[in-house]
Amino acid sequence: MDTKAFKRSLHHSENYYRRGFGHQAEVSTQFDSEYKSNFIQQIRDNNNTLEQGDVTIRLAEAFGFCWGVERAVAIAYEARKHFPTERVWITNEIIHNPSVNQYLRDMQIEFIPAEGIEKKDFSVVESGDVVILPAFGASVQEMKLLNDKGCKIVDTTCPWVSKVWNTVEKHKKGEYTSIIHGKYKHEETLATSSFAGKYLVVLNLEEAEYVSNYILNGGNREEFLAKFGQAYSDGFDPDRDLEQIGIANQTTMLKSETEQIGKLFERTMMKKYGPIELNQHFQSFNTICDATQERQDAMLELVKEKLDLMVVVGGFNSSNTSHLQGIGLDNRIPSYHIDTVERILPENRIEYRQLNGEHAIKENWLPDGKIVVGVSSGASTPDKVVEDVVVKILELKNATTLV
Repeated sequence: MDTKAFKRSLHHSENYYRRGFGHQAEVSTQFDSEYKSNFIQQIRDNNNTLEQGDVTIRLAEAFGFCWGVERAVAIAYEARKHFPTERVWITNEIIHNPSVNQYLRDMQIEFIPAEGIEKKDFSVVESGDVVILPAFGASVQEMKLLNDKGCKIVDTTCPWVSKVWNTVEKHKKGEYTSIIHGKYKHEETLATSSFAGKYLVVLNLEEAEYVSNYILNGGNREEFLAKFGQAYSDGFDPDRDLEQIGIANQTTMLKSETEQIGKLFERTMMKKYGPIELNQHFQSFNTICDATQERQDAMLELVKEKLDLMVVVGGFNSSNTSHLQGIGLDNRIPSYHIDTVERILPENRIEYRQLNGEHAIKENWLPDGKIVVGVSSGASTPDKVVEDVVVKILELKNATTLV
């Protein structure tokens, strides 16, 4: 499929919407009441610090809803108001936050049935239905299917994700293989790879170094393909398809690692082909999301302070939230990734997600006496949810609140 031509055609369709519907005033009232927090704003206004009793709360300088997420949720709300009688669907979670997705279900917005993110049942969707594409996008195959069905498509894809799609289109035009730093089963990377030609998804610097070594020294082709499993395009051949490469990324990955991977492959291709021919074998464009970068930079600043522990709030399937937790752990600060306040259990216990994805329960997680708690949240987390968590911590430490 000529994905660029299809996208251009879709954008000119009368059944395609991506700029809202003129219901901003109505939506903003509902949006503010459900997601914003005067309490959290008070802490922000007080140099991101709250001192109550034995507890000091230190908020990260930047956290919570980013512009792309806020835009996506607002457009979804507008779509429900604009199409009051039509069936409205979402191809996946609008964003990676359980509270937000539940609000949408309460508005009678339905989710496409799925067994895993790659096996969705679009047979439930009929011509004339409204289908919302989430903030992290949808694959070009899904867009074409919905367009062919005659659906009204409401596209809330974050512009930063679209920027990555444009990058892999450039790679494809120049017959470069896209090396995508991401999680190959993540919805955003699945969407990005659908716009690419040849591609390989690398999860981290370790996998990138394996690929770099293969480019320079060769290796066992079968071992390579087995190592990366489904994380490459159909027909991918490492002996043929790594001579020209371009770098792209899932926008929620760790900024520093994306940069390291880009520099690694630039050095690799420089070493193999020399500086004169580098541009014929390597392409790199900046596709690191500003909001992701700001939240990671803010966390890097926060961990410089003397903290007893860190709480990071966000959906358990939120990649950018898990990276924030990782920054805390890298700095030897006990760091707990929770999605809702309900994870804070009785008897001073907390259920949290570990970096490996497994859940654990920590006993006596709040120390006795005076404590300093760092708090941040992923780009898909409403301030209201952060408020609930902060208030719960204060209550457990018998500290009065400003709420």
